[in-house]
Amino acid sequence: MDRLTYLSNADSGYVDSLYQAYKEDPSSVDVSWQKFFEGFDFGQASGGGVAVESPEQVIKEINVLNMINGYRDRGHLFTETNPVRERRKYFPGKELDTFGLSEADMDTVFNAGVEVGLGPAKLKDIRQLIEDTYCRSIGAEFRYIRNPEKIKFLQGKMEAERNAPSFTIDTKKRILKKLNEAVIFESFLGTKFLGQKRFSLEGAESLIPALDSVIQKGSSLGIEEFVIGMAHRGRLNVLSNVMGKPYKTIFSEFEGKMYEADPEVPFGGDVKYHLGFSSDITSQDGKNIHLSLAPNPSHLETVDGVAEGMVRSKIDMKYDGDASKIAPILIHGDAAVAAQGIVYETIQMSKLDGYKTGGTIHIVINNQVGFTTNYKDARSSTYCTDIAKVTLSPVFHVNGDDVEALVYAINMAVEYRQKYKTDVFIDLLCYRRYGHNEADEPKFTQPSLYKLIEKHPNTLAIYVDKLIKQGSIDADYAKTEEKSFRGLLQERLDEAKTVEQISDERPMFAGAWKGLRPAKSTDINTAVDTKVSDKVFLELAKNMNTLPADKKFFRKITKVFEDRLKMIDSDKYDWAMGELMAYATLLNEDYRVRISGQDVQRGTFSHRHAVATLEDSDETYTPLAKLKGGEKFNIYNSLLSEYAVLAFEYGYASVNPNSLTIWEAQFGDFANGAQIVFDQYISSGETKWKRSNGLVMLLPHGMEGQGPEHSSCRIERYLELSANNNMIIANCTTPGNYFHLLRRQLHRDFRKPLIVATPKSLLRHPKAVSSLTDFTNKNFQEIIDDENVTAKSVKRVVLCSGKIYYELLEKQEAENRKDVALVRVEQLFPVAYDQIEALQKKYAKAEFVWVQEENENMGAWPYYCRKFRGSSLDLQVIARPESGSPATGYMKQHVAQQTEIINKAFSL
Repeated sequence: MDRLTYLSNADSGYVDSLYQAYKEDPSSVDVSWQKFFEGFDFGQASGGGVAVESPEQVIKEINVLNMINGYRDRGHLFTETNPVRERRKYFPGKELDTFGLSEADMDTVFNAGVEVGLGPAKLKDIRQLIEDTYCRSIGAEFRYIRNPEKIKFLQGKMEAERNAPSFTIDTKKRILKKLNEAVIFESFLGTKFLGQKRFSLEGAESLIPALDSVIQKGSSLGIEEFVIGMAHRGRLNVLSNVMGKPYKTIFSEFEGKMYEADPEVPFGGDVKYHLGFSSDITSQDGKNIHLSLAPNPSHLETVDGVAEGMVRSKIDMKYDGDASKIAPILIHGDAAVAAQGIVYETIQMSKLDGYKTGGTIHIVINNQVGFTTNYKDARSSTYCTDIAKVTLSPVFHVNGDDVEALVYAINMAVEYRQKYKTDVFIDLLCYRRYGHNEADEPKFTQPSLYKLIEKHPNTLAIYVDKLIKQGSIDADYAKTEEKSFRGLLQERLDEAKTVEQISDERPMFAGAWKGLRPAKSTDINTAVDTKVSDKVFLELAKNMNTLPADKKFFRKITKVFEDRLKMIDSDKYDWAMGELMAYATLLNEDYRVRISGQDVQRGTFSHRHAVATLEDSDETYTPLAKLKGGEKFNIYNSLLSEYAVLAFEYGYASVNPNSLTIWEAQFGDFANGAQIVFDQYISSGETKWKRSNGLVMLLPHGMEGQGPEHSSCRIERYLELSANNNMIIANCTTPGNYFHLLRRQLHRDFRKPLIVATPKSLLRHPKAVSSLTDFTNKNFQEIIDDENVTAKSVKRVVLCSGKIYYELLEKQEAENRKDVALVRVEQLFPVAYDQIEALQKKYAKAEFVWVQEENENMGAWPYYCRKFRGSSLDLQVIARPESGSPATGYMKQHVAQQTEIINKAFSL
């Protein structure tokens, strides 16, 4: 029996028998009992131990051990962590009788004191130690961790120091300085820009000295860079007082001044509390630290995946896989961290090979209310941070009014992260002094709470009073600091009033982006040379598809690679070969290629086989990794997530423009689950934040009778988001054109997100093949004209995109129709207006019809109808009827609808 779990009502006779056995042969009892019995004997003290008179007293010793472990397990429920109201009551409590002890035992010396490092000690001293450790300003949850070493590390550190930090005067003055900046900055904004939204940090200002400390502590532990992701609460304060964004710039934004913009490059801007920033600072010990704050929309937790992706990209690109040199910090709100699903998705990524970043420091600004919603209505869990238990991450609940306790806890958090490379959470218990924004009245929904908050002194006043009582500073020191900082802010505000336009302090095209530039409208459809030589292509194709003879693969896998080698001889390359050759040639040119998504290694439709598994083991073989540059090829099967994974890959691509970063949906419609990332980052990030991105998204698409859920990738949604050349939407029909489309992403001197409606049935369609010359003598074609007809014979030009072309082609060939031209629109956006105009001139006597397999209210038609409305191209449409569902679930109905579309296309 383990003494640490022995109940307080243990049988004394049983303990006595155990003790007798121990005396005869110590090894005959459990090691925990051996440790317990060491150092005392019944009736006498031996070896400096405690005299134990009877087995009943042994029971008392066990009860003391139970008390110690009760505090370790549940002490966090009885802390002094809430600065503005009483904590909820939990039963059983921490009273002595809970553990079978009483006041009469308080002066009794117990050998159990060795458990907390006191040696034999009075119960009152043992209890005082664990009270101070586990029930003051910090409540710790970590005993659920399944690693004894981690528990021992945290337990030992906390009990030795009793959560009572011993800071030098200089450290206390630095804490005061940062707290002073945080409080006065908010006060200054509130008085100078009355009524303007700023999403104040007031009530949680201790976040600023905490962040300052974690950066300083992290630097001393080897961290050279931090990437921060946070929502809008307190963002301006973090930007100015942690990141170093000039006060003048922030004040200019409040004054409504616009950023300088190139008239050729669309820039709409964003509200000031969504903006990102980066800077370089010097730590107190002279080390350089780079800080990045990712931009974030009002979807509060979307930035979680983005920031993690940025960190992983830098780990791969800049730090040679060493996660100890860079750390992500995610700052959450209490309502959001408990309720937003992307938090769970992101946390589940934290230990996966494709996404791990060496541990994240999570800070929750727990102001106990979500907009107007009370915390009791915002979650079912005890704590907002209970999500941390999914990955067995420790949580420190800290009273936000005790700034030194917070600094102590966050320093311990970064030390734990560096040591164990896992996540750690800080639950910063605080309050929100005003409403959700400064124009909101919180008393409408939280009258009792806000009566308490109104009377509550701010954190700076509390800390100044504490330091004065300690004798660490005098009152004049604090007043001088405040006056000096207010004066500085006023100077910067005066300067801001004279600013005409704001200059961008963090140019986009620097660092890893050096040599690239923003795209202009004239660049979008300019041809880019993406050809490769015959020699390079054939050599890579052969090497990539020659499996090692000493490894035993599944016969079906072997055949796939044998068939690919035969493609070289037959000069007919299928879709998978076109795709894989794009990756091979880019790797050969020293670019990185990263692919992730559900089942991407094999491919949902078993076409890719970028990773082959051996028959008799779980060993894998990655052909692309064996080529020149193959060390830069990574392909990861993702967790079953779209939202967080797409956010992660967006962040990854934002940091490294020289990586072909790809996310593939298992089916195109699954991208619906990541729509926020498409809306708030991919389509609008450049317009809002001047941040380019070259992420590629592959969305399998095509009406093949697979029902509503596995037919359409919702092309119409992405075209709806398309404007000002913000991204590329494509639906290719040949492996060669797809090859050039992917290569073009890195061969331009600018970056744009690329969304590709990729095929399913075309993966193995006998006509969907390309020859060597398609790869080596051509570039990407936005539009592919019909080579089977002559212009003067054509009465109708069918504009189409994607898979339906081959069904139209089958009928055209079967009926030898020379009066209908089939023109493929490979790039749906940006629209190739010049090429379409050329087609109009070529087929001057023909009518133009848009033919699509999607419903009339879906697909590309709604966009193209709008774009060519009132133009000389009087487009008509042939499509499925309007529908609320993307496709029928009945195969016969599907076939009938498809047949009708094909027949109508040729009915003149």
